[in-house]
Amino acid sequence: MKTIKTTLLLSLLLCFTTYICQAQKMFTVHQDNVKPSMIMEYEAVAKKLLEASKKHNVKTSWTAITTNELKYLYLTPIDNFAALDERPFADMAKAMGDDFGKMFDEFDLCYDSHTDYNITLVEDLSYMEEGAPIIREGENFRKFYYLYFTPANAAKIREGIEAVKALYIAKGSTEYYRIYRSGFGTPEQFYLVVVSAKDEIDSATKSKANDKVLGPDKWDAFSKVINNTSRVQEQSGEIRPDLSYAPKE
Repeated sequence: MKTIKTTLLLSLLLCFTTYICQAQKMFTVHQDNVKPSMIMEYEAVAKKLLEASKKHNVKTSWTAITTNELKYLYLTPIDNFAALDERPFADMAKAMGDDFGKMFDEFDLCYDSHTDYNITLVEDLSYMEEGAPIIREGENFRKFYYLYFTPANAAKIREGIEAVKALYIAKGSTEYYRIYRSGFGTPEQFYLVVVSAKDEIDSATKSKANDKVLGPDKWDAFSKVINNTSRVQEQSGEIRPDLSYAPKE
């Protein structure tokens, strides 16, 4: 009986994760925590990898982001969890020989730690115009708000985010945001709120104008989120087209 229950549970989990992959946009994130003294060297190697990927037309893609904490993030869209087992650089590594390994040895000198994890775009919690692209031309600046929560508060923080979205809709806010949820590889659970702007000044201007639009009602909605978070982390960042990659068709 125990074996049957275990098999049934695993089958349900597989169905659920397959549904999530199909219903939501998933991304794998590679994060390099670069040493302040090695920024120039790191970017030189990153551009070397980019040029090699173009030359060999590597069948993957990534959007590069740098943050004010000197984290370099590389977001790659994936269709399902099976994509995590793919090795898109295998052919390039074979063609480059020892030079491929040497390139990554150069990367390793630039940071003491790096990691990989998954995030999922939660479209029903995001507040965006219909059909808006994830990267809007001219708006490469980003504000990131990490809302960490415990398993006990998972349902409540989601309800809080829903209340904030309902307020934005009711007030006709023009400050838009996307919501991502943490997945495999993250030591803590979080929702990530991403707000786009042209630059830091544009971001601050939009935020101040939005405060007036939302009015005092915002405190009730926001408190439903904040009261159920274990901590909040704010970062700023920038999309880096010069370090991003997409293969030729």
